[in-house]
This record gives sequence, C-alpha cells and structure tokens, in this order.
Amino acid sequence: MSLLDLKTFQSQVSELLLRHRSLLDVLSKYQQTNSTVNRSVIKAITECGCIEVDAKKQPYASSEQDAAVDSVPELTHTHVNGLLCETCRDFINAELGKNLFYMSALCNLLSVDLNEVLDKESRTCSTLGKFNLS
Repeated sequence: MSLLDLKTFQSQVSELLLRHRSLLDVLSKYQQTNSTVNRSVIKAITECGCIEVDAKKQPYASSEQDAAVDSVPELTHTHVNGLLCETCRDFINAELGKNLFYMSALCNLLSVDLNEVLDKESRTCSTLGKFNLS
C-alpha cells in the first residue's frame, strides 16, 4: 500500500467506527477478527479441503557448518499443500479486511500512524535482513 492509501484507510476507519469507540471494545473486536481469520483458514482445510496441512518437524541444521542462514528457506517447509479455492480466498480476504479495520481503529485510538508502523518494520527487516529471526 502506498502512503496515501494507508492514511486514507486509517481516516476512513476513524469516520466509520461509531459503535466500538472504546479502547476495550476495539481490542476485543481486533482479537475476535484474529480468531475469525484463523477459523477461516481452518475451514479451508477441514470443510473445503482446498488446502492441506502436512506438518512435520522442521529440518533445521544440527551442526554449525550446516547452519548457513541462506539455506534455511530451502530446508524449511510451510506445511501448506495446495492453493486456496476462489471461495475460500474471497472469504479469508474479507476476514483479513475486518482484521485490518480493527488494527487501524486501534492505531487511531492510540494515535499511532499505521504507515509509520509499516515503514519502521520494513526498515527493521531491511537492516537486519535474514538475521531478523523473530
């Protein structure tokens, strides 16, 4: 998103948030939308079946010479098999949108600029690169 898009979105959220203006309401709605996003992904797996989870222990290096940071992406797995179908993708996009709405509302209530958050995190990722192992 560009700077203008984030500022515009954050402003829209401020104008539209009428019912849940309390910090406690926004925190609980943000948590609820996090849960709904998780549930939507789970339903894509358990009800639709368009994606599957194949989780195993990640094959991290056991010795120093094998521990090259550059090889980690090649060695690890996302545990996701398949692609979201259009229906599941649309539903998850909608739930992520609601989650972003309440994240923006939280930023508004705390006088935090969402673009500054994104910019700072991007700079941290750029600076630390592969050593940003959080």
